[in-house]
Amino acid sequence: MNLLNLFWLIPLSILVSILINHLADTLPIVRKMTLSPICTECQQTFELTRYVSFKACPHCQTKPGKRRFLLPIIFIITYVLLYLFPPEYSGIYLSLIIVSFLYLVFIIDLEHRLILHPVSIFGAILFTIIGLYLNGWQKTILGGGIGFLFMYGLYLFGILFSKWIAKKRGETLDEVALGYGDVNLTAILGLLFGWPRIAVLLFFAILFGGIFSAIYMVILKVRKRYELFTPIPYAPFLIISSLLMMYISTSK
Repeated sequence: MNLLNLFWLIPLSILVSILINHLADTLPIVRKMTLSPICTECQQTFELTRYVSFKACPHCQTKPGKRRFLLPIIFIITYVLLYLFPPEYSGIYLSLIIVSFLYLVFIIDLEHRLILHPVSIFGAILFTIIGLYLNGWQKTILGGGIGFLFMYGLYLFGILFSKWIAKKRGETLDEVALGYGDVNLTAILGLLFGWPRIAVLLFFAILFGGIFSAIYMVILKVRKRYELFTPIPYAPFLIISSLLMMYISTSK
């Protein structure tokens, strides 16, 4: 690696991490892009300079969370690793864009169990452009369509299964096995990877999700905290599988 590249790579990773932090804080609150930082506690806006300098909220004195400090470090490591070991499928620069977007989805879903529509729309546009460049229009459209239909089928099955269990147990279940945001995310990833890669991605996502769910269930049972239909965010497994696909896939 040419060490001179660190002079643009590290500052870029820090700037992008600040943007992702900002979006992860504001989008779940206002559901739209805004330049003004918003306190996640009192939901009041404040100066961008205070946000960048990690100062407490001037209204309620809430200090920045750990993510605000950790994410720049994570982005520096991620960008350097992608530069050192770029995926053949997407190369260095497209990989930086793809992974940055997936980090945003991952963080919001992990913290709020939400995959927001503005994020999904932006991702669909972005990954359609990248997918057309990498795979051509047929594989791109087919991948997005099949990804959507497959996950939408699981989504409907999850709703019907939850209603059946609720009726059988005489209880009301507020949680469903799969959220509609996961359906949108799968469609977006289908646009990125095209057909038949989206099928392989879904295989790994289901495999990783099943392994994690089994381990998590055992831990909860050991701690005597297990409850039927304990919700588990599914987007992280789709995103982890996407990162894997970037490295095991070859360019066309």
